[in-house]
Amino acid sequence: MAPEEQSKTQFLQISRLDSIKTKIIVFALLATIIPTVIMGWVSYVQNRRFLSDNIRQELKVVTAQTSREVGLWLQRKLNDARTYTVSDTVLKYREKVFRTDTPHIEKVDAQRRIRDYFRSLLGKFDEYEELILLDLSGKTLATSAKKVNPLKMPEKWLETARSDDHIIGKPYFDQASQIPVMVIATPILAGRNRIMGVLAIKLNFQAIGLMLKNYARDGEVDLQLITQEGILLVSSQPIPLKSFRKIMVEKTLDRLFSKERVPLKYTGYQGKAVVGTLKKVQDLDWGVVAEKDRQKAYAEIIRLRNLTLGLFAGVLLLIGLCAYLLGLSIVRPLVRLTKGADKVAAGDLEVDLPVLSRSEVGYLTQVFNHMVARLRKGREQLAAANEALTEKNKELEILSVTDSLTGLYNRKHLMESLTGEIGRSTRYERPFSLLIIDIDHFKKFNDTYGHLAGDEVLRKMGEVFRESIRGCDYAARYGGEEFVIVMPEIGRDQGVQAAERIRASVAKEKIDASGNSVTVTISVGVASFPEHGDDAQTIISKADTALYQAKRRGRDRVALASNGRKKKRKKAAK
Repeated sequence: MAPEEQSKTQFLQISRLDSIKTKIIVFALLATIIPTVIMGWVSYVQNRRFLSDNIRQELKVVTAQTSREVGLWLQRKLNDARTYTVSDTVLKYREKVFRTDTPHIEKVDAQRRIRDYFRSLLGKFDEYEELILLDLSGKTLATSAKKVNPLKMPEKWLETARSDDHIIGKPYFDQASQIPVMVIATPILAGRNRIMGVLAIKLNFQAIGLMLKNYARDGEVDLQLITQEGILLVSSQPIPLKSFRKIMVEKTLDRLFSKERVPLKYTGYQGKAVVGTLKKVQDLDWGVVAEKDRQKAYAEIIRLRNLTLGLFAGVLLLIGLCAYLLGLSIVRPLVRLTKGADKVAAGDLEVDLPVLSRSEVGYLTQVFNHMVARLRKGREQLAAANEALTEKNKELEILSVTDSLTGLYNRKHLMESLTGEIGRSTRYERPFSLLIIDIDHFKKFNDTYGHLAGDEVLRKMGEVFRESIRGCDYAARYGGEEFVIVMPEIGRDQGVQAAERIRASVAKEKIDASGNSVTVTISVGVASFPEHGDDAQTIISKADTALYQAKRRGRDRVALASNGRKKKRKKAAK
């Protein structure tokens, strides 16, 4: 015995892998571990993907709904501001407030009445911090506040007001109320082209905060309204704001705004790992951010993973015990032979059992392997014979539908295919064109150069036609020197153009005839379905008539069939 084989035998003896019980246990454990690990991993990946898709969809839906509601809220406030400018109180007293020549007592009374009207609006809407009436210089003429407070109007607000557009200011932190606010305004018009001033409203984000809480789904999602600079305006979580606070680093902020509605993983403003997405608010540089705590979001998948590991350990222990008990009752060589015989009976002839001893069982194994080898060789020979027979049948099938000289389809196959094309074109109400081609003076050519040269002309025609038509077109030898080409999805005008192209291609071809380079010409008759007929015989007849018209006109030309359906209707009328 070679040293390598001795070392292998010693290893098997020491590791007890030569024992049938040990091998069965190892095999059973491997057969359990590999599929279980694969299935467990696949299940874990699929469940994680499913959960990620759910989280992604949930965040996208929440941000889309909230963003739309924020936009609608702002639009409502702008519409309200426009409505207030044409209210009875403002219309009645605005002239006295804005005119410089109004008596002082009347102006003070008008300002008081507008102020009282503004204060009545404050009691109806919690998001109103202050309503202000401004002239074109930005001076406060009337306000709902007890005293005139500084008001941050956006740049070029006067130009926006003169164009009769809404004025939307950027959010800022109001020191007086210690909350984030924003200013919206709308122009007060005295006529179509004359602006008197603007009505401005200082808004807080209380209503948006309630809106975010409603969409936060009982705290499962943290919703925030932020600016494009990363400034937090309001959140669904109770966060005290004593000043403007930037809650995101530039890199995360750029990713959220550039990859809108795409869930991203990052560290949230509270220092926790989150998964979140952003949806921009229409016509504003704000964004609604929806975040979920990653640990809470994937808690279910972690629990499922731990459960899978527990089940895997239990199954592994159970299978190992069963394999050990089974190994005690099985004789290794007989089991191997039995399994080999079962495979052969099932049709698997790739069985080759190892001969590990010179005993009776070893000899029996040799005989078994020899028998399987002969069966395998016989099956291979039979498979080779079947394959050769299949190839011959394919060749016969091709020969039965093609013309041996030109390589084109024969007349029998043409009629079958033409009938099928008529059915298809009728069903889908689509046209097709049929070309009948005849070689001019072919008999004279045969008489002059011989039949071998004539056969060369026919073969050359087959090559030219195959090269000149589309992959969906059909070319066949109709008989003698006549050919038929069927061109689906082509009307009569396109059919004539195709025929002219084929005629020109044939005229260019040089043919070797008994050492002479000669050219031949063709005449073509064109008919189309359904214009010239709705059955094979009629269409071929019309094309054939057109062919003979081409020959009577001097050959080497294309002729289009006359409209046969009109003639049929005239005959039917008679």
